Amino acid sequence: GPGILTRALLQTGARVVALESDAAFLPHLQSLKNSLDGQLEVVHCDFFALDCNSEILKPPAMLSEHLFEGLGIQEVPWTADIPVKIVGFLPSRREPHTLWRLLYSLYQRLSVFSYGRIELNMFLSEKEYTRLVSKPNEKKYQALSVLWQIACDIELLHMCGALHRVSEVCHMQDRLEMQQINQSNLCLVKMTPRKDLFSESLTPLNSTFFFHLVKQSFVKHKFKLMDNLNLWNPFDGENILKRLKRQEDDTFNSLFPHEFKYLFEAMEGSQSFSQMWLFENVEQLTSKS
Repeated sequence: GPGILTRALLQTGARVVALESDAAFLPHLQSLKNSLDGQLEVVHCDFFALDCNSEILKPPAMLSEHLFEGLGIQEVPWTADIPVKIVGFLPSRREPHTLWRLLYSLYQRLSVFSYGRIELNMFLSEKEYTRLVSKPNEKKYQALSVLWQIACDIELLHMCGALHRVSEVCHMQDRLEMQQINQSNLCLVKMTPRKDLFSESLTPLNSTFFFHLVKQSFVKHKFKLMDNLNLWNPFDGENILKRLKRQEDDTFNSLFPHEFKYLFEAMEGSQSFSQMWLFENVEQLTSKS
């Protein structure tokens, strides 16, 4: 955009890398860079198009590897301090899609997350923020809520009540997009990946199975815990339920995020658990009333 957010970050004294997807704004940002003493870098790049599935990548799309290497940013262990902080606006028309894409990359340690625990500071709609922080048994509590809350500490930094301010800090494609944004408050949300996200049982390699377990649990969110456990782990389901300190007729939408993680880790450690059952029983679960 016109650089208002970039200027605000520069005023904090931070070293800033401005990723600009619209070539029309590059001359202005380049001029701002030239007026500073190495505090600002400008790259023709769309953060949300990093590592996109395309055979030919050309700006603003690019590989995170090329971006980070060009900036001199190196990989660090997952448990190290935050190496990079990202500040930006989620694409208003693709907020859910973007949140899922970031989530998959985070759990699999792909794209920018291969460099460590990248902190996200994102402006997003109040609707999506509410989904992210929803609690068990609430209407908006769903797989996206569970997976983000397990992965990150989520903190609301600021909420704007009048979203006409968005036009001052980001470039709108058309009036329709502006109208869609103005229907909701805008939230600045910090999402910091947890150091203890991964364990011996939950790793980047098997995280897709964990995703499937959580998403499948919400297909029929009022499905009884014991019914699912009997399908997934018929020889150890009762013991897992006891360790969760849950009742047989408890439902999945009553589970807290950390209980989903414990459930997966317990089943991963059980000799009778087969990950393929998660896929083989989808039809059986979704057809059961």
